Amino acid sequence: MKLHYKEMGHGQPLLILHGLFGTLDNWATLAKRLAEHYNVFMVDLRNHGRSPHSEQHDYDAMAEDVLRLVDDLQIPTPAIMGHSMGGKVAMNYALKYPTRLTKLIVVDIAPKAYPPHHDEIIDALQSVDINNVTSRGDVDKQLAKTISQEEVRLFLMKNLYRKEDNTFGWRMNLDAIEKNYEKIAAPITSDTPFKKNTLFIKGGRSRYILPEDIYGSIEHLFTLVEVETIPNAGHWVHAEAPDEVYDLVTRFLDTN
Repeated sequence: MKLHYKEMGHGQPLLILHGLFGTLDNWATLAKRLAEHYNVFMVDLRNHGRSPHSEQHDYDAMAEDVLRLVDDLQIPTPAIMGHSMGGKVAMNYALKYPTRLTKLIVVDIAPKAYPPHHDEIIDALQSVDINNVTSRGDVDKQLAKTISQEEVRLFLMKNLYRKEDNTFGWRMNLDAIEKNYEKIAAPITSDTPFKKNTLFIKGGRSRYILPEDIYGSIEHLFTLVEVETIPNAGHWVHAEAPDEVYDLVTRFLDTN
């Protein structure tokens, strides 16, 4: 599977992996700033954005997708940063292919299993009569029946696109996401820890990384790890606190 990506900037290669229901464009603003110093590759993961669809959606397959992209780009040892689901992909890649990256950055996700908490979103997306809507407003009205937060609906509707026949479609593969949700929520495990520099960035208002995760699975799997908390940010750390994330990422990447 050949993943879709956008490249910008020059210097040390940095791959950025988005989260569930996202696309590479979620990172566009911060990536432009990072591209002033690094060769940035924003990546659409499988079943998301403009990357190919597949019935298979698990972290081993997604890590292999990233490895194939790294090979195709001929950048054997990039730094890799991932948010949420993309963070789990990045962790699994580092643990499976430790010689194929320099540093790892994980944004607001732990290696642990998470209980199902996207059922409402999946049901809302599946309930949209996508073949018969005539505007983005129609989609928003249908999503609003079950998703009250406007910012969540706007985020999800970034996946909307017009087909050649002028009807709407979803870029993400909803059926595969729903079918494989347990695998998306599954833990990242390894018998051998990752022994290179690793940075975890946690949103202070987020519950995705708990203190017991830091002293448990994170430090068990990543031996040279530092964890930084941005106090006023939630799960969408890079969108809510871009300056703080930029400072942490550049400091980490520029330190030997």
